[in-house]
Amino acid sequence: MTKKDKEKNKEKEKKREPEKEKQDEKEKILPPLDFSSLVLPFYTQAIIKLGLAKDPITDKDAEDLDLAKRLIDLLDLLKERTKGNLKPDEEKFLDACLQQLKISYMDKANIIKL
Repeated sequence: MTKKDKEKNKEKEKKREPEKEKQDEKEKILPPLDFSSLVLPFYTQAIIKLGLAKDPITDKDAEDLDLAKRLIDLLDLLKERTKGNLKPDEEKFLDACLQQLKISYMDKANIIKL
């Protein structure tokens, strides 16, 4: 390999380093792909629509009980369709999320008082 080829290879490596750093940063930011990755977006949006947390985009309360119920129903559908296919900890996680959301919904809709 000539000196010129070595210099070209060094230049290519320097160009790849920022790309590798960007990839490493993405891997640090993104959570692992698991069942909770499906559940948490619906759960979080339902919490916001129940008025239990502010909307992170607008920083305002965004209570919408109809939409909250729809999100809870979607999680119920997910539970129904995955029945018998979840690991015990996944099933427990989904059940806990649904229980919390349903109790909060019933409280907000004045079905029960906590």
